[in-house]
Amino acid sequence: MQTPKSTYRLQIRSSFDLAAAADVVPYLVDLGADWVYLSPVLTAEQGSDHGYDVTDPTSVDPERGGTEAFDALCLTAHEAGLGVLVDIVPNHVGVATPAQNAWWWDLLAKGTDSRYAEAFDVDWDAGGGRIRVPVLGDSDTEEDQLKVVDGELHYYENRFPIAEGTVRPGDTGAQVHARQHYELVNWRRADSELNYRRFFGVNTLAGVRVEVPWVFDEAHSEVRRWFAESLVDGVRIDHPDGLADPAGYLERLREVSGGAYTLVEKILEPGEVLPERWACEGTTGYDGLAVVDRLFVDPAGQPALDAAVPTEPFVHMIHGTKRGITDGILRSEVLRLARLVTASANLEPEQSADAIAELLTCFPVYRSYLPDGAGHLAEAVLNAKVRRPDLASVIDALHPLLNPYLSKPNAELTELAVRFQQTSGMVMAKGVEDTAFYRFNRLTSLNEVGADPSIFALGTYEVHRALLERQESSPLTMNSLSTHDTKRGEDTRARISVLSELAGEWTDALEQLNRLAPIGDTAFASLMWQALIGAWPLSRERAHAYVEKASREADASTHWTAPNAAFEEKMHDAVDAAFDRPEVNGLITSLVETTAAPGWSNSLGAKLVQLTMPGVPDVYQGSELWETSLVDPDNRRPVDFAARKQGLVDLAFGALPQIDGGGMAKLLVVSRALRLRRDRPELFSGYRSVVSTGSAADHVFAFDRGGAVAAVTRLPLGLERAGGWRDTAVVLPEGTYSCAITGTGFEGGPVPAKRLFETYPVALLVKEEAR
Repeated sequence: MQTPKSTYRLQIRSSFDLAAAADVVPYLVDLGADWVYLSPVLTAEQGSDHGYDVTDPTSVDPERGGTEAFDALCLTAHEAGLGVLVDIVPNHVGVATPAQNAWWWDLLAKGTDSRYAEAFDVDWDAGGGRIRVPVLGDSDTEEDQLKVVDGELHYYENRFPIAEGTVRPGDTGAQVHARQHYELVNWRRADSELNYRRFFGVNTLAGVRVEVPWVFDEAHSEVRRWFAESLVDGVRIDHPDGLADPAGYLERLREVSGGAYTLVEKILEPGEVLPERWACEGTTGYDGLAVVDRLFVDPAGQPALDAAVPTEPFVHMIHGTKRGITDGILRSEVLRLARLVTASANLEPEQSADAIAELLTCFPVYRSYLPDGAGHLAEAVLNAKVRRPDLASVIDALHPLLNPYLSKPNAELTELAVRFQQTSGMVMAKGVEDTAFYRFNRLTSLNEVGADPSIFALGTYEVHRALLERQESSPLTMNSLSTHDTKRGEDTRARISVLSELAGEWTDALEQLNRLAPIGDTAFASLMWQALIGAWPLSRERAHAYVEKASREADASTHWTAPNAAFEEKMHDAVDAAFDRPEVNGLITSLVETTAAPGWSNSLGAKLVQLTMPGVPDVYQGSELWETSLVDPDNRRPVDFAARKQGLVDLAFGALPQIDGGGMAKLLVVSRALRLRRDRPELFSGYRSVVSTGSAADHVFAFDRGGAVAAVTRLPLGLERAGGWRDTAVVLPEGTYSCAITGTGFEGGPVPAKRLFETYPVALLVKEEAR
């Protein structure tokens, strides 16, 4: 199996298509990347800039360049020595525009007689033999807008098929609609009455049953071609938690790929590991991101930050937000599970639904993969019985139904047991990532996908232990700092983390900001001001777009389905104040000036750790310069590759760059680390911690990968305020070294930290005799 030494993620879309990606291949080689990593390229909803709404899994998207351009890119990459990793989406397809999805169109036209009825996960009985499509507005006369046009049923710009023989002379659109295999319903009914499986709460992404052999084969026909023609070297699997049988899926995929490198987009909670039987090399790296970020957070700042934004403990907060999801946008999934409870259980439907919702709410990780993870279900049972003692007997009755292995080791998993597993991850994602992460706002650099915000900081011992464990258990897993899914770019988070080092100054400033530009929601105000400080300077347009999305995701003072106009007006006024009102702007810019330099130090430190630690480092497009994005779609903005190409030229012929707003120092660090990993892989074959001594020893984090030693500065503001490095030394293993970043030479043994970090707050040392 060919494996990458590093990857570089490109977001492919019409404005940066496969031909444009081929054009940047020489730059990626110069940067030092080993593989190019592509976002989904199969045909998606027209105009989609992310590609996760695939409408035709059997073809490469013409808007993204089509088959010819894809094949040409793969050839160009291989000729340049790059491997190719592609993101694929097996769990769902896009159905926003039925005419663009032949499978969905056929299903709507023929109902249970459609060949694709087996491909989609529909509860036909619940809909009276029809599939409910939530598109109608709130007016009592919405059905008057249904028109028969050119053999189709139209509702405004929405088009739907008409079943053969269901139109009679003089029919109204509503009469024709009543005879179809689908029922167009009010969009609000989706929460409790939808009868097809979705991706999370997105009605326009319908779940696909790839556990059915012919569905898998048809959905992977183009992927199979990629491997048969040696175009692709590896795949990244989107959202395996939505699949009925992730382990079985990965086994089948191994057959298709011939055993190629495979990653899963799987969020692991702290202490959780992938099931051993999964045929993959690891995850997309959110677990590593959570560890790296916390290395640069000052634990001394926690009490003041806790006091500034008082909130309930995170474990209790997420119980409330997850229960809100099970009773809200995912109520239809809960009710479907309740319908699957056998009559022999002698449970009332409402009791079953209530208890199932509570079990989903109390589930401690994203999902189980029975028999793997049965302990997580047992934990959820205990937690739910403590939370809801009134449901204890119902919960006990459900436990063996949700895990049939309890009573029969060789049992077959029932539909209820399978669907519960598919649903728990949906509840976690929507209740935690997309709600609680916008409410628990003491230090928002911690509120990242795959992380637990209640874990405030990690010391050097804890991080060394985590990285050593990574080396021993999953050396080929991905290491990420920024992705298309991160809530904040890596350098936005790095600057926000500095607030933990000046907690008193920050909380005083927060109090002043809330007095000068109050919005009426203290918790969200903390998130808003931290975002502006972390991403500054940013355009007014970006700032307004971010706070609108973030506040509605928080689902506290305003909501997606019922925006609070008065609150949102105050919030947008506060954003404008950051730009227009001198007293507010002065507070923001003063904090930015204080945090900028230590933030850049954190950025370089986090980046070097990510690029050199055990695992396969990924560079998200553009993040080789400062990456101060916010949540999507902000993090999918166009990348100026011409500037980055010129930057590499300037580095080759110019002096070492200063650490400033231009980001050239980061480009230097990234390129030197990537080139070393690609060209000298033998230097990255192990892991051992490197000791520091002296009064500021805790401000150093260093490790030896087997000839390559990475050393970084942590908590730089506190270091400066305490008087600098003074007598601190980094004890290098025996040998002679040169820094891959600056060229400076060092001898093994104690090296004064002041000398090691004289030019930059990071160093990447190469042991000379290793040559």
